[in-house]
Amino acid sequence: MRRTFALLAATLAAVLLAACAGQPLKGTGDLGLVIERASGHVTLVNTSSRAAYARIEGLGDLSHASAVYSRDGRYAFIFGRDGGLTKIDLLEARIVKRVIQAGNAIGGSISQDGRIVVAQNYTPGGIKAFDAETLELLAEVPAEYAPGQFSKVVGLADTQGNRFAYALFEGGEIWVTDFSNPRQPKTQRFAAGSQPYDGLVTPDGRYFMAGLYGEDGIALLDLWQPEKGARKILSGYGRGEEKLPVFKMPHLRGWSMAQGKAYLPAIGRHEVLVADARTWQEVGRIPVKGQPVFVMARPDGRQIWVNFAFPDYSEIQVIDTLSGQVVKTLAPGKAVLHMEFTPRGEHVWVSARDDNKVVVYDTTSFEKVAELPAQAPSGIFFTSRAARIGF
Repeated sequence: MRRTFALLAATLAAVLLAACAGQPLKGTGDLGLVIERASGHVTLVNTSSRAAYARIEGLGDLSHASAVYSRDGRYAFIFGRDGGLTKIDLLEARIVKRVIQAGNAIGGSISQDGRIVVAQNYTPGGIKAFDAETLELLAEVPAEYAPGQFSKVVGLADTQGNRFAYALFEGGEIWVTDFSNPRQPKTQRFAAGSQPYDGLVTPDGRYFMAGLYGEDGIALLDLWQPEKGARKILSGYGRGEEKLPVFKMPHLRGWSMAQGKAYLPAIGRHEVLVADARTWQEVGRIPVKGQPVFVMARPDGRQIWVNFAFPDYSEIQVIDTLSGQVVKTLAPGKAVLHMEFTPRGEHVWVSARDDNKVVVYDTTSFEKVAELPAQAPSGIFFTSRAARIGF
């Protein structure tokens, strides 16, 4: 018996050694992916070597795609515009499974325990929950805000206790759905305001914020005290001022909390709004070059990086949070769509869609340290998101 066991152990060791010889072992902490929106590909990247290591095809329409990660960072879940939900193995660089779950979708999230992946949909309006291991459909919550009337769902974000918060664009509401029992979800509804267009959960998981397109202001729901309902903050930022054409909607998921303040893009204005994160009162405005889309904080909170809508979408500006002023303007390339910081913030990766490249900058010196080819790149997502609530 001992001899048989020894032979089995030796055989397994030989197999493992052979596998290692063919494919070097690596962890997942410094990996990530770049969405190539025009071709249905994703490029897998290593943030330490600042290089691509694989490219995967067959992901459908990625024109407005996003990604979340499993708890261990090995698997990425890609949400495509065509309703595709694709599970990717970053270590084996392959598609594990792909399902078409809706006709028109725009993002998703993963539960606190990592067991449930939830997609948010435009058509049909609502959310769907899937088993993260198998992509089996567990439950569906239609966004029926009035009899026979369904809304687009936007701003879906995970919160504590396997709950998900999201906004209904036509419905003007915030919903919070509890998937503690994945096959029998329970939903709470809160009035939000006119046309909430995106949402986010604050880094501590306490507040869900929904930006309002139909009126000035932001709807804020305290997830620790939801019985108090949603309230409106920053409702006066555009009052009495001429509205400008909105060329691209800001992304709330790129809004930032830093040094006890929230940094937010003002819709249709060339400003970054600053609010006290305790009182949610406006405490300042920072003039910037164009209409902000992403307003993203370096992990330590010292800098805020801002990209812009057309026609200023080939530049980035950097705000120093101590001085509250723009300290650097960069021109990475044509049509900057997204930015992503490395986990500790020493570098930022920037996609330049129309130049078919990703540019990597040192965030201290602002020097370009790498450039990677990618076909019409848009979203950049690193595995460090696996450990962050709301991401």
